[in-house]
Amino acid sequence: MEQMKAKRICIMGGGSWATALAKITMSKGDKINWYMRRPEQIEIFQRLGNNPSYLSSIRFDTKKIKFYADINLAVKNSDILVFATPSPFLKQHLQKLTRTLSNKIIVSAIKGIVPDENMIINDYFQKFYGVKQENIAIIAGPCHAEEVALERLSYLTIACANNELGTYLAERLSCSFLKTSITSDINGIEYSSVLKNVYAIAVGICHGLKYGDNFQAVLISNSIREINRFVDAIERNNERNTQDSAYLGDLIVTAHSRFSRNRTFGTMIGKGYSVKTSQLEMEMIAEGYYGTKCIKEINDTLNVDMPILDAVYNILYERIAPTIEIKLLTEKIR
Repeated sequence: MEQMKAKRICIMGGGSWATALAKITMSKGDKINWYMRRPEQIEIFQRLGNNPSYLSSIRFDTKKIKFYADINLAVKNSDILVFATPSPFLKQHLQKLTRTLSNKIIVSAIKGIVPDENMIINDYFQKFYGVKQENIAIIAGPCHAEEVALERLSYLTIACANNELGTYLAERLSCSFLKTSITSDINGIEYSSVLKNVYAIAVGICHGLKYGDNFQAVLISNSIREINRFVDAIERNNERNTQDSAYLGDLIVTAHSRFSRNRTFGTMIGKGYSVKTSQLEMEMIAEGYYGTKCIKEINDTLNVDMPILDAVYNILYERIAPTIEIKLLTEKIR
């Protein structure tokens, strides 16, 4: 643990979640490295003392931040890389990387799945970058970046096969407005984080169609059961309890919060907007759009009963009218 304390953390990404994680990491006065791919964003950040594009209300002591626009320099000068980029863009971000990651600690706060590969982040870094399982950790739980900015009490779960690393990260990230816990259920946490975005889209669609709170409650109840069936089919874990905050809590906040981009995306679909128009209007990434296709393709092999996932897939990718598809769904859930 003493050796861990000297390790240099680098935040990988310049969005709202990356900004929130930087605030959390620096809450105890720690210095950090921070990689952003756009030099002009860094220049404005250094001048103003805040991220000009996301959560601009958070003020940073820039003397304690070493910024990098070069991913290779950021990796070279860091020990722990905290990835907080949208999953559809992860491969693009890593294209310029020439340095090895095999000797680094990878922390994923992505809550998504890598499109094309249909792989969760943990598996992706192991397969393509030679990172050992024991050097990978996953950040999950009901924790909207916007509430972190306001220092409202939040909870994070660190999933890690290496108990020493998990304990270190939990201590490093905990602060007055953030409580942390650890688990070994990496696969369950990651797949649940992907699926909760899909189900938030489903809740948003129903909200847009003017289904009430009663039906949305039934939908969420059935959603956690779908998550449970799917993650058990992927891998059984005696430690897993999908009623814990990293599973059910994250699902609830993503499905109901006004900060949820996936719920917002679904609401626009339910109101009659096309997928493309909704994406353009939002100007943000709804991870659940990509997660729906990836999980559907994985489940084509597993054959888990997932009527809500199927309904969202049919609406987003088969262009079935939401009114028709949700009406059919109401007969399949209880």
